[in-house]
Amino acid sequence: MKKNTLPVFGVGPIYAVSCLLLTAFGLFLKKKGFLNGGDLPGLKSEAMRIGFMLIFIGVALWIYAVLIQRISKEISSGHLVTIGIYSIVRNPIYLAFLCVCTGILITAHNVYLLIIPVVLYIFLTVLMKQTEEKWLLDKFGSEYIEYCKHVNRVIPWFRH
Repeated sequence: MKKNTLPVFGVGPIYAVSCLLLTAFGLFLKKKGFLNGGDLPGLKSEAMRIGFMLIFIGVALWIYAVLIQRISKEISSGHLVTIGIYSIVRNPIYLAFLCVCTGILITAHNVYLLIIPVVLYIFLTVLMKQTEEKWLLDKFGSEYIEYCKHVNRVIPWFRH
């Protein structure tokens, strides 16, 4: 018997914990001096500005997707959410975690740490394809396929 609703948290906790652990590990390596060759002290103030901007964007995305659009209520009611922030990115909550962690890493102004957001993006893509996207396709079929044609998984796309 198929469940009528999707899990409210999906694989979110797995992704969030992975983001936080990899970010913390990267910062630990930098603090212990393992990444000194990648430091960019001349770009410290720019890195801080860009990093804090990404952190702010990530927090704002999370607030909008979770609190304003009340995604857990929509998931519990069995609807495919395609309006608001979900009309420009299919996974704004995961994008929020990616932005926050990338922002934190950028504030460390070390070029070697920039591999971590790439790893997190690849991990997210594989994780989504193997779990939530399969669940959504199974539940919503052609409606979800059509939605995917117009809205990117993680990178926001503003269409005309």
